[in-house]
Amino acid sequence: MKLASLKGGRDGRLHVVSRDLRRCVAASAVAPTLQRALDEWDLCAPQLRELAAALEGGPLPGELPFDPGHCAAPLPRAYQWADGSAYVSHVELVRKARGAEMPESFWHEPLLYQGGSDTLLGPCEPITAVDEAWGIDFEAEIAVITDDVPLGIATALAGSHIKLLMLANDVSLRNLIPAELAKGFGFFQSKPPTAFSPVAVTPDELGDAWDGARLHRPLHSHLNDELFGRPDAGTDMTFGFPELIAHAARTRPLGAGSIIGSGTVSNRERMRGSSCIAERRMLELLAGAAAQTPYLRGGDRVRIEMLGADGASIFGAIEQTVAPPR
Repeated sequence: MKLASLKGGRDGRLHVVSRDLRRCVAASAVAPTLQRALDEWDLCAPQLRELAAALEGGPLPGELPFDPGHCAAPLPRAYQWADGSAYVSHVELVRKARGAEMPESFWHEPLLYQGGSDTLLGPCEPITAVDEAWGIDFEAEIAVITDDVPLGIATALAGSHIKLLMLANDVSLRNLIPAELAKGFGFFQSKPPTAFSPVAVTPDELGDAWDGARLHRPLHSHLNDELFGRPDAGTDMTFGFPELIAHAARTRPLGAGSIIGSGTVSNRERMRGSSCIAERRMLELLAGAAAQTPYLRGGDRVRIEMLGADGASIFGAIEQTVAPPR
């Protein structure tokens, strides 16, 4: 099934969405918000599936045309937003371009940072930055939402706690990152609010593309209506989602509604393009030229989407415009 949170209140209003992303119906009789449904997933999920089946079967009283512009993030605020860097070849590339050695441990232990989860953006909300000189960049990613995950869970069991998947645009302010990381305390100012796809989907919606750990479909990124990249999300993902979840839960439990991100989707096969501007700039530098691709500017448009084997959008598209600097 496909779930969305239409705007209204701090946590949105839970709706079930048809598979073709054309129609939706309120799920308030089951749970008013997605967070409430996740808190009682074993009870709510069967009822939501019944509602989804009824929606597929024909018109329902009170159904609405589905409009991504009316969507908040599936979870407009979350108890946990932890983003990984599971495509280690991407990390290796970025470090190589700036002449930094990559520790061997990066290939054996996941990287995670704790993002700002109090303000998560809907798919059509603008990217806002005070100053273009901060180096505004998009990052196309996959994310999962979990139910309650016990402390110290084994990787083999962690996958069972993945209840929903969605897309993310984990915006970065590239020119603020070096100084922040040099302090040895991680990202903060360099990570403004993240945007998410219109809908989150249950794993069964993905068919053979989902193997329980990785999502094997190209992730399309467009910048100003031109294709920027379409790397396959399942290829070259060093750490699958169960490994990321187990790593996050090594010393703490994760509450229902925790979001875990994949990091920037990237393939070693560079002909597929990139999922962020920084990677393309690094490739330009490594090719012996100055970085030609500029970071985002006011008015630029970013579109992130994944299509199924049938060519239909799975999650709907993240479509954001960069707001003019304040």
